[in-house]
Amino acid sequence: MTDLVTFGETMALFAARRTGPLRFARDFDLGLGGAESNVAIGVARLGHAVRWIGRVGADEFGDLIRSTLAGEGVDVRALPDEAATGLMIKGRRTADHIDVTYYRRGSAGSRLTPADLDPELIRDARVLHLTAITPALSASCRESVRHAVTVARAAGVTVSLDINYRRALWPPDEAGAWLREMIGQVDVLFATEAEGRLITSPEAEGGLIAATEAEGGLISADAGTVGGGTESAELARALGAFGPRHVLVKLGSQGAIEWSGGRLLRAEPYQVTEVDPVGAGDGFAAGWLADWLAGATPERRLETACAAGAFAVTSQGDWESLPRRDDLRLLGRDGDGVSR
Repeated sequence: MTDLVTFGETMALFAARRTGPLRFARDFDLGLGGAESNVAIGVARLGHAVRWIGRVGADEFGDLIRSTLAGEGVDVRALPDEAATGLMIKGRRTADHIDVTYYRRGSAGSRLTPADLDPELIRDARVLHLTAITPALSASCRESVRHAVTVARAAGVTVSLDINYRRALWPPDEAGAWLREMIGQVDVLFATEAEGRLITSPEAEGGLIAATEAEGGLISADAGTVGGGTESAELARALGAFGPRHVLVKLGSQGAIEWSGGRLLRAEPYQVTEVDPVGAGDGFAAGWLADWLAGATPERRLETACAAGAFAVTSQGDWESLPRRDDLRLLGRDGDGVSR
Protein backbone atom coordinates (compact mmCIF):
# COMPACT_ATOMS: atom_id res chain seq x y z
CA MET A 1 0.00 0.00 0.00
CA THR A 2 1.19 3.52 -0.85
CA ASP A 3 0.99 5.93 2.07
CA LEU A 4 0.27 9.01 -0.03
CA VAL A 5 -0.58 9.67 -3.67
CA THR A 6 -0.72 13.12 -5.20
CA PHE A 7 -0.87 14.65 -8.65
CA GLY A 8 -0.47 18.04 -10.29
CA GLU A 9 1.91 20.12 -12.34
CA THR A 10 5.62 20.24 -11.60
CA MET A 11 7.65 22.81 -13.53
CA ALA A 12 11.26 23.54 -14.28
CA LEU A 13 12.43 26.35 -11.99
CA PHE A 14 14.99 29.00 -12.90
CA ALA A 15 16.08 31.03 -9.86
CA ALA A 16 18.13 34.18 -10.42
CA ARG A 17 21.27 34.35 -8.34
CA ARG A 18 21.48 38.17 -8.42
CA THR A 19 19.20 40.45 -6.39
CA GLY A 20 17.54 43.17 -8.44
CA PRO A 21 15.38 43.47 -11.57
CA LEU A 22 15.21 40.17 -13.39
CA ARG A 23 16.32 41.73 -16.67
CA PHE A 24 19.79 42.21 -15.19
CA ALA A 25 20.15 38.61 -14.03
CA ARG A 26 22.89 36.69 -15.82
CA ASP A 27 23.12 33.49 -13.79
CA PHE A 28 20.32 31.14 -12.79
CA ASP A 29 20.08 27.94 -10.76
CA LEU A 30 18.01 25.26 -12.46
CA GLY A 31 15.72 23.08 -10.39
CA LEU A 32 12.06 22.13 -10.19
CA GLY A 33 9.02 23.16 -8.22
CA GLY A 34 5.37 22.27 -7.80
CA ALA A 35 3.20 22.29 -4.69
CA GLU A 36 2.21 18.63 -4.94
CA SER A 37 5.70 17.33 -5.74
CA ASN A 38 7.11 19.46 -2.90
CA VAL A 39 4.75 17.68 -0.51
CA ALA A 40 5.62 14.32 -2.07
CA ILE A 41 9.32 14.90 -1.41
CA GLY A 42 8.66 16.12 2.13
CA VAL A 43 6.55 13.10 3.08
CA ALA A 44 9.04 10.69 1.47
CA ARG A 45 11.93 12.23 3.40
CA LEU A 46 9.99 11.65 6.59
CA GLY A 47 9.83 7.95 5.92
CA HIS A 48 6.71 7.15 3.89
CA ALA A 49 5.91 5.54 0.54
CA VAL A 50 4.76 8.28 -1.83
CA ARG A 51 3.57 8.36 -5.43
CA TRP A 52 3.37 11.43 -7.70
CA ILE A 53 1.40 11.49 -10.97
CA GLY A 54 1.64 14.17 -13.64
CA ARG A 55 2.27 15.04 -17.27
CA VAL A 56 5.67 16.34 -18.36
CA GLY A 57 7.07 17.34 -21.73
CA ALA A 58 9.30 15.08 -23.78
CA ASP A 59 12.15 17.47 -23.08
CA GLU A 60 15.14 17.93 -20.79
CA PHE A 61 12.97 19.56 -18.14
CA GLY A 62 10.64 16.57 -18.10
CA ASP A 63 13.67 14.31 -17.64
CA LEU A 64 14.86 16.54 -14.80
CA ILE A 65 11.53 16.17 -13.02
CA ARG A 66 11.50 12.39 -13.41
CA SER A 67 15.05 11.86 -12.20
CA THR A 68 14.89 14.32 -9.31
CA LEU A 69 11.67 12.96 -7.83
CA ALA A 70 12.83 9.38 -8.24
CA GLY A 71 16.10 10.29 -6.57
CA GLU A 72 14.12 11.59 -3.59
CA GLY A 73 12.40 8.23 -3.19
CA VAL A 74 9.11 9.19 -4.84
CA ASP A 75 7.38 6.66 -7.10
CA VAL A 76 7.04 8.74 -10.28
CA ARG A 77 4.25 8.24 -12.79
CA ALA A 78 5.28 10.97 -15.27
CA LEU A 79 3.19 10.74 -18.43
CA PRO A 80 4.92 12.08 -21.57
CA ASP A 81 3.14 14.84 -23.45
CA GLU A 82 3.77 16.58 -26.76
CA ALA A 83 3.44 19.97 -25.05
CA ALA A 84 6.41 21.52 -23.27
CA THR A 85 7.08 21.27 -19.55
CA GLY A 86 5.96 24.43 -17.76
CA LEU A 87 8.49 26.96 -16.48
CA MET A 88 8.74 28.98 -13.27
CA ILE A 89 11.09 31.97 -13.03
CA LYS A 90 12.03 33.21 -9.58
CA GLY A 91 13.72 36.55 -9.03
CA ARG A 92 14.61 38.46 -5.88
CA ARG A 93 13.66 42.09 -6.60
CA THR A 94 14.97 43.18 -3.20
CA ALA A 95 16.46 41.32 -0.27
CA ASP A 96 12.93 40.98 1.15
CA HIS A 97 10.76 40.52 -1.93
CA ILE A 98 10.61 37.53 -4.31
CA ASP A 99 8.84 37.68 -7.67
CA VAL A 100 7.64 34.40 -9.19
CA THR A 101 6.50 34.26 -12.82
CA TYR A 102 4.92 31.20 -14.46
CA TYR A 103 4.94 30.11 -18.09
CA ARG A 104 2.41 27.29 -17.95
CA ARG A 105 -0.48 28.08 -20.30
CA GLY A 106 -1.01 25.00 -22.49
CA SER A 107 1.85 23.22 -20.73
CA ALA A 108 2.16 19.46 -20.44
CA GLY A 109 1.09 19.55 -16.80
CA SER A 110 -2.11 21.45 -17.62
CA ARG A 111 -3.21 18.68 -20.01
CA LEU A 112 -3.80 16.05 -17.32
CA THR A 113 -7.08 14.14 -17.79
CA PRO A 114 -9.14 11.76 -15.64
CA ALA A 115 -7.96 8.90 -17.87
CA ASP A 116 -4.40 9.57 -16.65
CA LEU A 117 -5.37 8.64 -13.09
CA ASP A 118 -5.50 4.87 -12.67
CA PRO A 119 -8.21 4.29 -10.02
CA GLU A 120 -6.17 1.44 -8.53
CA LEU A 121 -3.30 3.82 -7.74
CA ILE A 122 -5.73 5.96 -5.73
CA ARG A 123 -7.44 3.03 -4.01
CA ASP A 124 -4.00 1.70 -3.04
CA ALA A 125 -3.18 4.85 -1.05
CA ARG A 126 -3.96 5.83 2.53
CA VAL A 127 -4.08 9.55 1.63
CA LEU A 128 -4.92 11.40 -1.58
CA HIS A 129 -3.33 14.86 -1.37
CA LEU A 130 -4.55 17.68 -3.64
CA THR A 131 -4.22 21.42 -4.05
CA ALA A 132 -6.58 23.99 -5.51
CA ILE A 133 -3.88 24.87 -8.03
CA THR A 134 -4.64 21.86 -10.21
CA PRO A 135 -8.34 22.57 -10.89
CA ALA A 136 -7.41 26.12 -11.90
CA LEU A 137 -5.08 24.97 -14.69
CA SER A 138 -7.67 23.67 -17.18
CA ALA A 139 -11.09 22.06 -17.51
CA SER A 140 -9.51 18.62 -17.85
CA CYS A 141 -7.46 19.16 -14.70
CA ARG A 142 -10.60 20.17 -12.83
CA GLU A 143 -12.36 17.02 -13.96
CA SER A 144 -9.29 15.01 -12.94
CA VAL A 145 -9.60 16.32 -9.40
CA ARG A 146 -13.31 15.45 -9.26
CA HIS A 147 -12.59 11.97 -10.57
CA ALA A 148 -9.81 11.35 -8.05
CA VAL A 149 -11.90 12.53 -5.09
CA THR A 150 -14.83 10.36 -6.16
CA VAL A 151 -12.60 7.29 -6.38
CA ALA A 152 -10.89 8.05 -3.08
CA ARG A 153 -14.09 8.56 -1.12
CA ALA A 154 -15.65 5.40 -2.50
CA ALA A 155 -12.56 3.48 -1.38
CA GLY A 156 -12.35 5.06 2.07
CA VAL A 157 -9.10 6.89 1.24
CA THR A 158 -8.46 10.04 3.28
CA VAL A 159 -8.62 13.20 1.12
CA SER A 160 -6.27 16.10 1.93
CA LEU A 161 -6.56 19.54 0.30
CA ASP A 162 -4.19 22.49 0.56
CA ILE A 163 -5.96 25.54 -0.87
CA ASN A 164 -2.76 27.16 -2.21
CA TYR A 165 -4.74 29.96 -3.84
CA ARG A 166 -3.15 31.50 -6.95
CA ARG A 167 -4.85 34.70 -8.05
CA ALA A 168 -3.06 34.57 -11.40
CA LEU A 169 -4.87 31.31 -12.22
CA TRP A 170 -8.45 32.14 -11.25
CA PRO A 171 -10.43 34.94 -9.58
CA PRO A 172 -11.53 34.69 -5.93
CA ASP A 173 -15.22 34.19 -6.69
CA GLU A 174 -14.55 31.26 -9.02
CA ALA A 175 -12.06 29.68 -6.65
CA GLY A 176 -14.39 30.18 -3.70
CA ALA A 177 -17.31 28.56 -5.48
CA TRP A 178 -15.22 25.50 -6.35
CA LEU A 179 -13.86 25.24 -2.81
CA ARG A 180 -17.33 25.46 -1.23
CA GLU A 181 -18.45 22.66 -3.51
CA MET A 182 -15.42 20.52 -2.71
CA ILE A 183 -14.82 21.09 1.00
CA GLY A 184 -17.53 18.69 2.15
CA GLN A 185 -15.61 15.85 0.49
CA VAL A 186 -12.31 16.70 2.19
CA ASP A 187 -11.00 15.12 5.40
CA VAL A 188 -7.95 17.36 5.95
CA LEU A 189 -7.85 21.04 4.96
CA PHE A 190 -4.82 23.35 4.94
CA ALA A 191 -5.39 27.09 4.54
CA THR A 192 -4.11 30.51 5.40
CA GLU A 193 -6.61 32.89 7.01
CA ALA A 194 -7.14 34.71 3.71
CA GLU A 195 -7.65 31.42 1.89
CA GLY A 196 -10.11 30.20 4.51
CA ARG A 197 -12.20 33.31 3.99
CA LEU A 198 -12.60 32.35 0.33
CA ILE A 199 -14.92 29.66 1.73
CA THR A 200 -16.48 31.26 4.78
CA SER A 201 -16.77 34.86 3.53
CA PRO A 202 -16.92 34.83 -0.28
CA GLU A 203 -17.52 38.58 -0.41
CA ALA A 204 -14.28 39.34 1.46
CA GLU A 205 -11.51 39.45 -1.14
CA GLY A 206 -9.16 41.68 0.83
CA GLY A 207 -5.72 40.29 1.52
CA LEU A 208 -5.87 37.53 -1.05
CA ILE A 209 -3.04 38.98 -3.09
CA ALA A 210 -0.84 38.34 -0.05
CA ALA A 211 -2.03 34.74 0.33
CA THR A 212 1.33 33.24 -0.56
CA GLU A 213 3.18 30.17 0.59
CA ALA A 214 5.21 32.36 2.93
CA GLU A 215 2.21 32.45 5.25
CA GLY A 216 2.65 28.74 5.87
CA GLY A 217 6.13 28.92 7.37
CA LEU A 218 7.92 29.77 10.58
CA ILE A 219 5.68 27.87 12.93
CA SER A 220 6.77 25.74 15.71
CA ALA A 221 6.99 23.24 18.31
CA ASP A 222 5.13 23.96 21.50
CA ALA A 223 1.58 23.00 20.58
CA GLY A 224 -0.94 23.61 23.32
CA THR A 225 -4.70 23.80 23.71
CA VAL A 226 -6.11 27.26 23.07
CA GLY A 227 -9.41 28.70 24.04
CA GLY A 228 -12.00 30.02 21.63
CA GLY A 229 -12.69 33.67 20.97
CA THR A 230 -9.88 34.54 18.59
CA GLU A 231 -10.75 35.28 14.98
CA SER A 232 -8.43 32.56 13.67
CA ALA A 233 -9.90 29.98 16.06
CA GLU A 234 -13.41 30.85 14.93
CA LEU A 235 -12.30 30.56 11.33
CA ALA A 236 -10.92 27.07 11.98
CA ARG A 237 -14.21 26.03 13.61
CA ALA A 238 -16.22 27.51 10.73
CA LEU A 239 -14.18 25.61 8.17
CA GLY A 240 -14.58 22.42 10.16
CA ALA A 241 -18.36 22.87 10.09
CA PHE A 242 -18.26 22.34 6.32
CA GLY A 243 -17.09 18.77 6.85
CA PRO A 244 -13.29 18.38 7.21
CA ARG A 245 -12.24 16.37 10.27
CA HIS A 246 -8.95 18.24 10.54
CA VAL A 247 -8.48 21.95 9.73
CA LEU A 248 -5.04 23.54 9.74
CA VAL A 249 -4.98 27.34 9.61
CA LYS A 250 -1.52 28.76 8.91
CA LEU A 251 -0.94 32.14 10.52
CA GLY A 252 2.53 32.99 9.21
CA SER A 253 4.58 34.82 11.83
CA GLN A 254 1.79 34.20 14.37
CA GLY A 255 2.07 30.39 14.19
CA ALA A 256 -0.72 27.96 13.30
CA ILE A 257 -3.99 26.54 14.60
CA GLU A 258 -5.37 23.02 14.23
CA TRP A 259 -9.04 22.15 14.73
CA SER A 260 -9.54 18.40 15.12
CA GLY A 261 -12.31 16.49 16.85
CA GLY A 262 -13.69 19.54 18.60
CA ARG A 263 -10.28 20.47 20.02
CA LEU A 264 -8.13 23.48 19.15
CA LEU A 265 -4.34 23.39 19.25
CA ARG A 266 -2.03 26.33 18.63
CA ALA A 267 1.64 26.50 17.66
CA GLU A 268 3.88 29.50 18.22
CA PRO A 269 6.50 30.60 15.67
CA TYR A 270 10.04 29.28 15.42
CA GLN A 271 12.77 31.85 15.18
CA VAL A 272 14.78 30.88 12.11
CA THR A 273 16.63 32.90 9.50
CA GLU A 274 14.46 33.09 6.40
CA VAL A 275 16.31 32.73 3.11
CA ASP A 276 13.49 31.83 0.71
CA PRO A 277 9.83 31.77 1.86
CA VAL A 278 8.46 29.81 -1.11
CA GLY A 279 7.51 26.26 -0.19
CA ALA A 280 6.91 26.82 3.51
CA GLY A 281 3.24 25.85 3.29
CA ASP A 282 4.12 22.70 1.37
CA GLY A 283 6.65 21.77 4.05
CA PHE A 284 4.01 22.32 6.72
CA ALA A 285 1.53 20.05 4.94
CA ALA A 286 4.20 17.38 4.39
CA GLY A 287 5.17 17.36 8.06
CA TRP A 288 1.58 17.12 9.28
CA LEU A 289 0.62 14.39 6.83
CA ALA A 290 3.76 12.36 7.55
CA ASP A 291 3.03 12.28 11.26
CA TRP A 292 -0.68 11.62 10.71
CA LEU A 293 0.35 8.61 8.64
CA ALA A 294 2.70 7.55 11.45
CA GLY A 295 -0.15 7.65 13.99
CA ALA A 296 1.38 10.49 16.00
CA THR A 297 -0.58 12.46 18.59
CA PRO A 298 -2.22 15.72 17.51
CA GLU A 299 0.43 17.66 19.43
CA ARG A 300 3.29 15.76 17.81
CA ARG A 301 2.01 16.03 14.25
CA LEU A 302 1.52 19.79 14.62
CA GLU A 303 5.05 20.09 16.01
CA THR A 304 6.44 18.19 13.03
CA ALA A 305 4.41 20.30 10.61
CA CYS A 306 5.77 23.46 12.16
CA ALA A 307 9.35 22.21 12.10
CA ALA A 308 9.10 21.16 8.45
CA GLY A 309 7.59 24.54 7.51
CA ALA A 310 10.41 26.33 9.28
CA PHE A 311 13.09 24.18 7.64
CA ALA A 312 11.61 24.96 4.21
CA VAL A 313 12.51 28.66 4.41
CA THR A 314 16.10 28.23 5.56
CA SER A 315 17.72 27.78 2.13
CA GLN A 316 17.14 28.60 -1.53
CA GLY A 317 14.66 26.40 -3.37
CA ASP A 318 11.10 25.21 -2.93
CA TRP A 319 11.91 21.83 -1.34
CA GLU A 320 15.67 21.36 -1.00
CA SER A 321 15.84 22.04 2.74
CA LEU A 322 12.82 19.93 3.75
CA PRO A 323 13.89 17.79 6.72
CA ARG A 324 14.48 14.12 7.29
CA ARG A 325 13.59 12.62 10.65
CA ASP A 326 17.07 13.14 12.10
CA ASP A 327 16.93 16.84 11.16
CA LEU A 328 13.88 17.58 13.29
CA ARG A 329 15.89 17.62 16.52
CA LEU A 330 18.03 20.51 15.21
CA LEU A 331 15.35 23.16 15.73
CA GLY A 332 14.73 24.45 19.22
CA ARG A 333 17.47 22.50 20.98
CA ASP A 334 20.10 24.09 23.19
CA GLY A 335 23.62 24.35 21.90
CA ASP A 336 25.97 26.47 19.82
CA GLY A 337 24.54 25.47 16.45
CA VAL A 338 27.41 23.13 15.63
CA SER A 339 27.06 19.36 15.27
CA ARG A 340 30.20 17.48 16.29
